[in-house]
Amino acid sequence: MESLGGGRVGSLTVTRSGRHRRGGRTTPKGTRPGRRDEPDEQELITEIRSRLASGDPMELLAEASGLAAVVDHRQRRPGAPGPSSEMLVGTFAGVDLPETTALLAAFSVLAPDEVGRRRAARAMAVRHHRLPEWLTRLGEAKAGRAVAMRHVLGDGENLVVGVHLAGGHELSAMLYVDHNLGHAAKDGFAVTGTVEDVVAIMERIDADSDGATIEDIDPADARACIEEAVELGGIMFPPLESDTWPQARPLVEWVARLLPAGGRGYETSGWDDEARAAMTEAFFASAHGRALDDDDGRGLLESILWFGCDYGPSDPYHWSPVSVEILLTDWMPRKIVAPVDFLRQAPGVVRAFILWAHEERGIPRRWTSETLAAVDEWEPEYQRLIRTARPQGPLALLAAMGAMDADEVWDMPFGVMSEEDRLEAAVGGAEVLAGLSTSPLPDEPFDWTGVPDDTKDTVAGLVELVDGYCDAELDVEHRTACRRLLARAAGGDPAVFRRSFRLEITAAGIVWVIGKANDAFAPGRGRQVKDVAAAFGLPTSSALSSRGYVMMEAAGIPLELNAEMYADLLLGTPELLVSRRRLAIAQRRDRSAQAARRRPDGE
Repeated sequence: MESLGGGRVGSLTVTRSGRHRRGGRTTPKGTRPGRRDEPDEQELITEIRSRLASGDPMELLAEASGLAAVVDHRQRRPGAPGPSSEMLVGTFAGVDLPETTALLAAFSVLAPDEVGRRRAARAMAVRHHRLPEWLTRLGEAKAGRAVAMRHVLGDGENLVVGVHLAGGHELSAMLYVDHNLGHAAKDGFAVTGTVEDVVAIMERIDADSDGATIEDIDPADARACIEEAVELGGIMFPPLESDTWPQARPLVEWVARLLPAGGRGYETSGWDDEARAAMTEAFFASAHGRALDDDDGRGLLESILWFGCDYGPSDPYHWSPVSVEILLTDWMPRKIVAPVDFLRQAPGVVRAFILWAHEERGIPRRWTSETLAAVDEWEPEYQRLIRTARPQGPLALLAAMGAMDADEVWDMPFGVMSEEDRLEAAVGGAEVLAGLSTSPLPDEPFDWTGVPDDTKDTVAGLVELVDGYCDAELDVEHRTACRRLLARAAGGDPAVFRRSFRLEITAAGIVWVIGKANDAFAPGRGRQVKDVAAAFGLPTSSALSSRGYVMMEAAGIPLELNAEMYADLLLGTPELLVSRRRLAIAQRRDRSAQAARRRPDGE
């Protein structure tokens, strides 16, 4: 899905793009509009006047979308300052000019929150400036055809939706969804022209390629996929950015709202232990895997299947240059803790498994050759990384969130916390640890103290989702702990709950925090993190930890407590720990104390 040539179709200019970057291809750059420099405040009115005079709706809508993105809180860290949608709409409403009336009309559909859209519509309704027909009737816009362009290697897809405006104007919105990032929106923009114009460019770009397909999709499914991808992309750390993204996000989201609701989003095939075992035996019985069938080969394949089944597209037959890069330069060095002699063999197993998987999938040889070349390209970096002291577990995520200084993270020694330190960090100090109660958490209602009125509907929706999961899958104690975490977050940083987000992802993130802190996902417990995601209707668990850390920070839990890689989270309070977990901590405390008493003085 890369631009392969130059030219012009309709109002869209085609240019040649460079090689793909980590995380997958973005939208075809041949279809991308040129980047416009943002005007400063003094030039805004002049800029809007000029864009209105152009007669092209995209001129004004693109500018208004960029302004709406500025007041979208999703890309900010919790508690970070910034202008609000209400403030910006109030500014427009306070200046009675045709240009601000035009912006109010645009914000009536583009503001990132429903309150801002309604306020803009009310302010615009009392104005009497003459505006273009398409702008005064923006609320009558209709969605048109929806298509998807997909690549055979499965890195991602472009979703394109057409829009019909009053006066015969046509525009098309495009969103690139990166499957390697768990179906996250990575890039997007809108252009003047029909979907047919865009499809013609796509077909021309890929005329010499057998790797892409273009097909119509159900409009309701298109909406579900767009909203799911935008929501997931909006909570990524670090933020996903391009020349036009997230500036175009309000515009793309408006187009999605024009589509019918009730569609199906991204569905991920489940790979249970039986399916993985069958895949393992089939590979080692093949000509590609037979020579690798030993303890190391099977151990490495288990890790490779963990990545292939549970991350990115969740398809172990999907291998591309991008997924290989992620596996070798990030995932395995960060996730797999093992001796170098074991890890150094991974590229060989990866090569053999790619050959087998692509043959099973029937992928053309040219794409297999590209993917194998990526193994050659990234193996030196992989071999260097596994021989280098490096942070693992949540360290990289905390640094990306800005919760820890990146230089300090990379320089941190490993294993710096003793057993006693860890136990104290889990409950909030030596004194609390010494007197730790193991009584069950009570069945208590949600505490609404400190929750602002304007966030109560959102918080109530989260309470309902979290309670439903705990009642079905956990118990009363876990439900109380989840309620307490949500109450602390809602009262501690209400701005988090004023943003536009998908309730299911945040609810699952809350369950992830409490589950990890209470060892609910340990082997033998009968549940995994991916099961939590599935219970909330999420295709992947990739966003749960990111959203969970946001909830922890909003609740005032020091994220630096979790700088080391442990199976559980350290929350710094017994009030979020169930009785079983507190009993286990008390037993570890007592064993540690007994061992200390048996040691000779001075050791």
